[in-house]
Amino acid sequence: MLIEIKVPELSESITEATLLAWHKKVGEAVKRDENLIDIETDKVVLELPAPADGVLAKIIKADGGTVKAGEVIATLDTEGKTSAAPPAVQAQAKAAPAPAPAAKPAPSAVPAMPAARKLAEEKGIDTASVAGSGRGGRVTKGDVLGAKSPPAAEAPAAAKLSLPQPSAPVSVEQILGNRPEQRVPMSRLRARIAERLVQSQSTAAILTTFNEVNMQPVMELRKKYQERFEKEHGVRLGFMSFFVKAAVHALKKFPIVNASIDGNDIVYHGYFDIGIAVGSSRGLVVPILRDADQMSFAEVEKKIADFGKRAQDGKLTIEELTGGTFSISNGGVFGSMLSTPNPPQSAILGVHATRDRPVAENGQVVIRPVNYLALSYDHRIVDGREAVLTLVAIKEALEDPARLLLEL
Repeated sequence: MLIEIKVPELSESITEATLLAWHKKVGEAVKRDENLIDIETDKVVLELPAPADGVLAKIIKADGGTVKAGEVIATLDTEGKTSAAPPAVQAQAKAAPAPAPAAKPAPSAVPAMPAARKLAEEKGIDTASVAGSGRGGRVTKGDVLGAKSPPAAEAPAAAKLSLPQPSAPVSVEQILGNRPEQRVPMSRLRARIAERLVQSQSTAAILTTFNEVNMQPVMELRKKYQERFEKEHGVRLGFMSFFVKAAVHALKKFPIVNASIDGNDIVYHGYFDIGIAVGSSRGLVVPILRDADQMSFAEVEKKIADFGKRAQDGKLTIEELTGGTFSISNGGVFGSMLSTPNPPQSAILGVHATRDRPVAENGQVVIRPVNYLALSYDHRIVDGREAVLTLVAIKEALEDPARLLLEL
């Protein structure tokens, strides 16, 4: 029985996908739920499991092919047998020895009279080319005198005066020489990232506001409760949960920053789906913390750790990467000191590396762990006032974490 293997349903925003690599060849046995091929979309890499036990009968779409949802890419024979064809042996044809070229017959030794031989040498005549008229076919002096002398070698033509020729233009290939280069096609994720970045720059009015935050209160709180938190919840207490909670705290005060544009309408979201930018070998992805306002610190930390691991393995689902009302990008883990993140939604918070810096407190210069925050926002919907006040609210919540508990 033949079963059609089809491309699974994709997200509504995704119309095409790319077949990466078949894990089975035609004629090989497959087990039910065994991954047959990886399918790359704009956001994730999907695995296509075998629907039943059988033999891969036919591959319709090869590696690198572009496919759509529901398209048939192979057939599976549930009653077929694996092909046991021995590997092809390439017979090497023995090269037959090439026939030796026929040897030119040596010119027959023509006898010549001594006087004829001497005269032939003076005139440069080969006696073998002269027909002898003497006894026994001997070449006589008269035969040599009657033979034509070979034409004198032509004098070499006078060398013409050569004019300097213009040198040919040097091509780029000659300049580059044999230095190595590698050309690879963009992955669908990288192409999608490029498309979204260009789109956001051309359709949105992106501005950025900056502020600095003293991270000492958060660091002291983490140091005090780190061991108890990890023992109780099985996960380390990181900084990202504080940034998520501070962002939600600020978004509740300024809902416009959590809103989005739909045509000529502004959509105010009554929920807080926070996107967390995660780096992977394939590129940057932004999985979503759904209803982050209802999550505890431990739940946020566990979910972010899970996102990071599955992003590296390419196991994030399309649903986890779709939507979001606000995003946070932590470039500080890579050592970034300051940047202007690009918002996939109406706004995005850029977090950077925390470094000890001199600051003024009560008229004194002291050293504090400072983090520069950047809030990039779409000026079509968010005014500068709301953007600045939102970042100030985030700063105040981080410098006094009790605000997060008391909702002040």
